[in-house]
Amino acid sequence: MNPKMKKDLERLFSEVSDNYELVNHVLTFGLDIYWRRKAAREAAKAGGSLWLDVCSGTGEMAQYLSRQADKQVRIVSADFCLPMMSKALEKFSATQILFSLSKANALPFPDHTFDLVTISFATRNINPRRDILLDTLREFWRVLRTGGRFVNLETSQPSAKLFRKLLHLYARLVVKPVGSFLSGSPAGYAYLSSTIPRFYPPEEFSLILKQAGFGSVFFRPLLFGVSAIHTAIKETES
Repeated sequence: MNPKMKKDLERLFSEVSDNYELVNHVLTFGLDIYWRRKAAREAAKAGGSLWLDVCSGTGEMAQYLSRQADKQVRIVSADFCLPMMSKALEKFSATQILFSLSKANALPFPDHTFDLVTISFATRNINPRRDILLDTLREFWRVLRTGGRFVNLETSQPSAKLFRKLLHLYARLVVKPVGSFLSGSPAGYAYLSSTIPRFYPPEEFSLILKQAGFGSVFFRPLLFGVSAIHTAIKETES
């Protein structure tokens, strides 16, 4: 991702940080809460002692992971946007979550560090081009230990044509204007709504994960395929 694009994204997410969680809850009728909890339960199967939530934003997923984690597990919440991270910092004591101000495609961690990497409703933002998405997914693969698990919660493309059209219509007619009004950032939700129809069907995203180096990949559609949880395992070190 070029510096200008990164700066533009940082500005957009800074603008929406104050009401980001509320707007998401409104636009999904609270389903994003249920889906994150579901993804956190799936993620917790990774076990181990060190987990990473990338593009963590205001820390919602990190919060749900902490509820699933055993006492010995440490969770790192990583994001590139300081205003978003400031919101997350308000939720946790220093002993619960560790914070890292870092870019998803250049994580400041050694190879084979984490037992689990998660991302929720942010993969669309690291997908300006397929090759950029692949490079970022390879970065997630790099910091995972062998046998580690990557869990991705994201909007998807329903296989049924009717539901797919309804989703795209909802993004254009509801997500954009309502998100803009509630957040006070027309540019932010114009961008966020535009990423929904551009993301991949679950089968195609599974192939992209395998291209990034992951071995076993499986997915679970949510609400007729409006969203999906993908789980991918790092099976080898090369």
